Amino acid sequence: MRPREGDAADHINDETRRFQILALDGGGVRGIFTAALLAGIEQDTGRSVLEHFDLVVGTSTGGIVALGLGAGLTPQEIVEFYVTENRRIFANRMRWRMARQPFATKYGATALKAALQRTFGEKLLGESIVPLVIPSFNLGENDVYLFKTPHHERLKRDYRVPMWAVAMATSAAPTYFPAFRLPDSHVRLIDGGVWANNPAMVGVTEAISMFDRALTNLRVLSLGTTSELKLGRSRLNSAGWLRWGPNAANVLLDGQSAAAFKQAQHLVGVDYARRLDPPAPKELSSMDAADARELIAMAAHHSRQFTPQFEAIFGSHVRSPYTPLRGPLAQEGADHVPTHP
Repeated sequence: MRPREGDAADHINDETRRFQILALDGGGVRGIFTAALLAGIEQDTGRSVLEHFDLVVGTSTGGIVALGLGAGLTPQEIVEFYVTENRRIFANRMRWRMARQPFATKYGATALKAALQRTFGEKLLGESIVPLVIPSFNLGENDVYLFKTPHHERLKRDYRVPMWAVAMATSAAPTYFPAFRLPDSHVRLIDGGVWANNPAMVGVTEAISMFDRALTNLRVLSLGTTSELKLGRSRLNSAGWLRWGPNAANVLLDGQSAAAFKQAQHLVGVDYARRLDPPAPKELSSMDAADARELIAMAAHHSRQFTPQFEAIFGSHVRSPYTPLRGPLAQEGADHVPTHP
């Protein structure tokens, strides 16, 4: 049940019960904005943004950012990953790849796989320093697929999956990259954005079902990757498939994203859920060709404006120590809260 306005004084009064969720959208190369925004917040606060969140959920490029945080990378290091690897992953000499997209995926998986393996090595999902949930979609079974760190007794399998493989699965965007088969089980997976491009509700559901937290104790920060400025799409009022075709995916993603956040906000209360997804010019809307410098500049502007809100709403909470129930870190039994920057 959604908290009533009269309950505000009682909502999350007990710091030991508060549970904060960081939800990161998909958006291709525009993940640069997300990582740079988090880097800006860290620079201003002088503290690791990760220490304020008990759960991180991320889809597609947001999943890569989430996995990077779980692997112990700073947001700035994740920005550098994108800037360094961008041209190799999305190589498009002479712009010929657009011509093949109607018939096959625009890119192969080789460059993306190599970049992710260089970054994550053989580190396993179970070695994450923070609880993670990473959405994907099982194309063979037509069913949702969630990768989860071993933060609950029921979670007995995903911790053995390499982080690079989780990243490949969550970011296998239809028409851009081929489906990804898990190395051992051969399950065929595609981008989690087909059903949870904004994973805010995935995070709320996990907090309630697996962490046994009450809605009244939740706070949610939902970060987009910027949204394209649009003019009402009036040309689609009576459009047929030729005109709808190029627009359908964007409309579906926008609708899903808006619905997910509004549902989360309705459940936890408008004062305890925040979303940042600023509009951007069309040239920054591309999933595979947006200008990195402009995205970083946008992130610098918006992090400067948002940091005071971040500190007021999320900054007073320090997450509880996390020790996974399975895997190498469970054997060590140590607390792994990062201390950067």
